Amino acid sequence: MTVAVRVIPCLDVDNGRVVKGVNFVDLRDAGDPVELAKHYGQTGADELIFLDITASSSARETTYEMVRRTADQIFIPLTVGGGVRSTADVDRLLRSGADKVGINTAGLADPSLISDASRRFGDQCIVLSVDVRRSAEVPSGFEATTHGGRQSSGRDALEWVLEAAERGAGEVLLNSMDADGTKQGFDLELITAVRAAVNIPVIASGGAGKLTDFAPAVHAGADAVLAASVFHFGQMTIPEVKSELTAQGITVR
Repeated sequence: MTVAVRVIPCLDVDNGRVVKGVNFVDLRDAGDPVELAKHYGQTGADELIFLDITASSSARETTYEMVRRTADQIFIPLTVGGGVRSTADVDRLLRSGADKVGINTAGLADPSLISDASRRFGDQCIVLSVDVRRSAEVPSGFEATTHGGRQSSGRDALEWVLEAAERGAGEVLLNSMDADGTKQGFDLELITAVRAAVNIPVIASGGAGKLTDFAPAVHAGADAVLAASVFHFGQMTIPEVKSELTAQGITVR
């Protein structure tokens, strides 16, 4: 059975606004998250990802009220990440309207969080969100980072993704820090490596710049393709991406 590829916009939220940068820095304002969510829900997004990008580095909670308001506007699955430190946080996000919860920094600090959350809520709603950068310090050449890409974890990203999958993560949100915001295309080498390591769905994130960037990510092994700035700033639309993927022989939703 052919699984249809999902096209997912991502809202990186900082202090109540959607922002977008390059390689996780030089952020610029992209609008109101609730309004953007509503727009994407109406224009063909298969899912929506909402990342509170400074919750971990600022040691504060995710903005639950904004999650509630966002969830109220859409009828597609909503994944929320940022500042998730406990199963209580996962529970609260799910009760606030999230369908899935992304775990990153706290999972690296205490991997049992992924096991516990998966057992309690089901693997279908636990997403490993991993911010990866190239590093000669780890065997695979890909390192997992923490705190929104601000700190090194010392963990090999492929080893970490494999462990998280074994602990019950149901999906991987694979954020390439090297490709992020560059609009030079997805990190195909990274996608291929992670696809070979695990058999859970992989969402490719980082680097989308033109319509022809999406199909190669799928061919490299991505089950879903994510973009942010190209959608937020009107360079392309979700229907255009789906049309291009269809033209390349890829089944979309």
